[in-house]
Amino acid sequence: MRLLVKLGGTLLDTAESRQRLAGEIAALAEAHQVVVVHGGGKQMTRFLNERGVESRFVNGLRVSTPEVIDAVLKVLAGTVNHELVSALYAAGAASVGLSGVDAGLAEAEPISEELGAVGRVTSTNAKLLDLLALNGYVPVVACVAGDRAGHIYNVNADQMAVACATGFRADRLIFLTDVDGVRGASGTTLARLTVAECRELVTSGVATGGMQAKLEAACLAVERGTRAVVIAPGAAADACARIVANEPMGTEITAE
Repeated sequence: MRLLVKLGGTLLDTAESRQRLAGEIAALAEAHQVVVVHGGGKQMTRFLNERGVESRFVNGLRVSTPEVIDAVLKVLAGTVNHELVSALYAAGAASVGLSGVDAGLAEAEPISEELGAVGRVTSTNAKLLDLLALNGYVPVVACVAGDRAGHIYNVNADQMAVACATGFRADRLIFLTDVDGVRGASGTTLARLTVAECRELVTSGVATGGMQAKLEAACLAVERGTRAVVIAPGAAADACARIVANEPMGTEITAE
């Protein structure tokens, strides 16, 4: 099975959580082809604050000035990426740190002038992911993209996960987050949703903010061919293995 696991930056902010997740992903990679995409917004904000750079957001996206792009490369593609790669290697997985800039993995275009160098992925060349995964490596992708003119873009991690999952032809896209799953109007976690039901949660105002963004990303992934998307708690022990074993975990999103 081909799996794309997206890790939220909050889950990678402590060595204990990072090492636990690395061990679980390394075990998963013994039987499946696994690609990891990670965020790092919390680490980015801390890095920028320490240097007196204010973080501004528009519709949940960080306005990306040249100073922010410098931080994206240093923190997301640098520290966060390599700490995770190191943890995976210690857990027994031969992992390789990448960004969308490498070998044209993810090409992007600017979303708007207001957001600066925030990019929307326009194409994915997953040959490098295929090459690595087929030979037993675990690619670990930071949410950075480029273009053929040499520009570098900050990309929303959920959107990067969808782009990589689509290009990699992942059977499942697993979002490991800091919530139990998708909650309905009553506040209870929903075990299963269709794309149509996801859109209803968004239009009705039940799903907003970060969850709205995840549902929109999940719908796009399913529409592009991913068999199922699961939004699950990253703090739960062996979440990925339990999802692959079809145990109830978080919220599963499918076409119908």
